Amino acid sequence: MLRVRDFRLFFFGYTASLLGTAMSAVAIAFALLDDGGTATDLGIVFTANIAPMVVFMLFGGAVADRLGPRRVMLAADLARCLAQAVLAAALALGRPSLWLFVAAALAVGAGNAFFSPALSGFPVRLVPQNLLGDANALLGSAEPAAQVAGPAVAGVLIAVTSPALVIAFDAGSYALSAIALARLGPRLTGATERRERPVRRARSLARDLAEGWAEFTARTWLWPQTVQFALFNLVTWGPYLVLGPVLAHQYLGGARAWGAILACSGGGAILGSLLALGRRPRRPLLVATLTTFGFALPPLALALHLPLPAVAAAALGQGLGSAFGDAFAMTVQQRLIPPAALSRVGAFNMVGAFAFGPAAFIAAGPVAAALGPRPVLAFGAAWSAAMTLAVLAFPAIRHQPWPPHQEPPPPGATPAPAP
Repeated sequence: MLRVRDFRLFFFGYTASLLGTAMSAVAIAFALLDDGGTATDLGIVFTANIAPMVVFMLFGGAVADRLGPRRVMLAADLARCLAQAVLAAALALGRPSLWLFVAAALAVGAGNAFFSPALSGFPVRLVPQNLLGDANALLGSAEPAAQVAGPAVAGVLIAVTSPALVIAFDAGSYALSAIALARLGPRLTGATERRERPVRRARSLARDLAEGWAEFTARTWLWPQTVQFALFNLVTWGPYLVLGPVLAHQYLGGARAWGAILACSGGGAILGSLLALGRRPRRPLLVATLTTFGFALPPLALALHLPLPAVAAAALGQGLGSAFGDAFAMTVQQRLIPPAALSRVGAFNMVGAFAFGPAAFIAAGPVAAALGPRPVLAFGAAWSAAMTLAVLAFPAIRHQPWPPHQEPPPPGATPAPAP
């Protein structure tokens, strides 16, 4: 894969930006707290980062399909670079107010709202169809690798320098990503985008979104997965991310244990992405759905009060399975949905899957106070397994074959039977 010039350029720029993001999350938290900020202040900043993604992501998907994903991703990188550069400069010169942190978080979140759906439609332009699976596997390994390495590197740099330097590094990482996008070959930057632009601009954004919704709902192998993850994030994963640190503090040894659990999840995701390279399962969505059973393992391990090695092993299995299956699910989506609609469909998929995330974070604490954290996590694990079984009931999920090398079928077309 890395011999493909355009993919190599984009992969290293994208990985650099992910590493910078993982580092800056730690730096922003310490910069705020060291300046007298509270946990409530930190929650406000984190919410400011998430809110624009919920509000603007559908619009971002429509714009990416209209203007071309490369242009939108490049603009998003430049906006995020500027926001982090301003925050880093303010930190270096003095003590910025909370509202500057909030403004930077809003700008970065808005950039994410445009970059993420554009990314979902980009690999089909970046590599030939026969390499899509491997491209998705490698791109899927970048984020967990950054999540494992970023906080560790940030901790060392903050200890010997300052949070301002780490946030400046994040700004530079967005600049590197923008440079990589700007240097992509003419196949991605020239005639194709110029040819498609007048057709897209002749339509309204409302019509673009309506067409994207039609593409999304017409495929019974796609929307059940979105519903699955919407309810999964509400009932299982949101409570796990809130209550996991609580139980780690109560009986596993505290922050170090929770960090080890998260590191094992990220390490498993790296391994799962690499194991997906070169594999073409006959029924990719069946494999991808079966791997979602792994999401029940970490909350179940905590609910059963298992020791740290067992919880870490459960997190490793969850990360491995999710990344392994995601590579196949993304490839099917990119091969069976028209390229001109991929960013909009990806936006509907992401907004649906994560819409209930804030509610889960807010409700997990009060519900656990009333029922106890272990019953909440046990119910979440059972719910996750039940949702996987429900999705497996759809024939389109079980029988969809690995997509052939051909033009995507029209919306609502019945997939060919598996051999």
